Amino acid sequence: MAIRTRILGIDPGSRVTGYGIIDSHRGRLGFVTCGTIRTGDSRPMADRLLTIYEGLRRVIELHGPEVAAVEDVFLSHNPRSALKLGHARGVAVLAAMRGGLAVHDYSPRVVKQAVVGYGQAGKEQVQHMVRVLLELSAAPSGDAADALAVAICHANRMTALG
Repeated sequence: MAIRTRILGIDPGSRVTGYGIIDSHRGRLGFVTCGTIRTGDSRPMADRLLTIYEGLRRVIELHGPEVAAVEDVFLSHNPRSALKLGHARGVAVLAAMRGGLAVHDYSPRVVKQAVVGYGQAGKEQVQHMVRVLLELSAAPSGDAADALAVAICHANRMTALG
């Protein structure tokens, strides 16, 4: 008998980190919650990282996911931006690991392929497909939709692997 798996998807960002939680049961997806953790542009980077960590820990404690799926860092033309994104991603992974979750990494291209069917899909396409796949009455914000897409990608991988 297949059991329900609660999946936390994370779209890390140094200014806005998206999170989304879904349940996966026998190939069916169920929406639990989604949102964003906003850190503020003017705060020092160390404070923003702490905000991300604490916010994700609260989400984990409140909703009890069993596994986390985190979007991997994409290549950026700006090394400073890529470094900040890497810091945010590292803190997100740490929060999940400290919460006892196994962590799985997915590239943006793989996530888009899994959710939209096209690895170069735009944000609007991802938002639309997340809304359709989870049967939501409205599309979530871009960052929350991206996080839900990462969770959906992991659910699809779990189903495919049996």
